[in-house]
Amino acid sequence: MDINKLISIIKNKITNDLSCEMVEVEDKSFLHKNHPGNDNSKFHIKLTIKSKELKEMNRIESNKKVHKILSNEIKISIHSLQILIQ
Repeated sequence: MDINKLISIIKNKITNDLSCEMVEVEDKSFLHKNHPGNDNSKFHIKLTIKSKELKEMNRIESNKKVHKILSNEIKISIHSLQILIQ
């Protein structure tokens, strides 16, 4: 999958399934390109979400919710997902 398409899918899913003021998706794959076993078809994503809904949850609950929303993308296209809640 193309990174721009993946970013678009992530933003759409997060904004449709959560009450949030801001969603920022960054491709951090370049930081891992020389690592052993690096797969160019899977991406390292940094996801920043400004959401009162998630902020009111504990960290584990909020991360579980995001992982559930993006479960298909995690299986297919995301190798690593860093989640920051604001």
